[in-house]
Amino acid sequence: MPRAFLDHIAVTAFSLEAGAAFVSDTLGVAPQPGGEHPRMATHNRLLRLGDTLYLEVISPNPAAPAPGRPRWFGLDGLGPQSPPSLATWVVRSTDIRASAAASSEPLGPIESMSRGALDWLITIPADGSIPLQGAAPALIEWQAAEHPASRMEDKGCALVRLEIFHPDPERASRLLSSLELEAPVFVHPAGPGGPARLVAHIDTPHGIRVL
Repeated sequence: MPRAFLDHIAVTAFSLEAGAAFVSDTLGVAPQPGGEHPRMATHNRLLRLGDTLYLEVISPNPAAPAPGRPRWFGLDGLGPQSPPSLATWVVRSTDIRASAAASSEPLGPIESMSRGALDWLITIPADGSIPLQGAAPALIEWQAAEHPASRMEDKGCALVRLEIFHPDPERASRLLSSLELEAPVFVHPAGPGGPARLVAHIDTPHGIRVL
């Protein structure tokens, strides 16, 4: 079985400026410029959370041609009034095909993606949705020896833990077990009728902040 690790957490937003402001206001630390994803007509900003872990703010890129397909991470469902949110997360695998086959939940076809000089494989549902209401991650396999987080500016932030709240916690827990995830990720019941949500506890220069 391949090894699997928490790679990054993703804040989705209708605009990159709104998403970056949400992170800055919550954590007291501003994410740095990222780049563009031409195939998805999206762009991002980034915040290092460790040598092999980071936070991504991602949104549609209004300056890019429409992709002719649903954007990833449910971004097409956002409007000007949609608040930024910690909507999904990404798990790094040493063998994405084996991890996808072992997953107890369908995570989508494996596709090649790029941003600048970076290339990777990632699972993307065909309809662009976020699997299991955000409880299920995308899988990623970087096509490089060095993790991109190692080249980001270190602003003194680190992920303490990621919590998943889901109305069917046993289903979410089965998924994590099937991926054999090595990460501080914990599943909790969302409560009767409660929606699924993600909560990240992040150590910052201003103390622990909750996103």
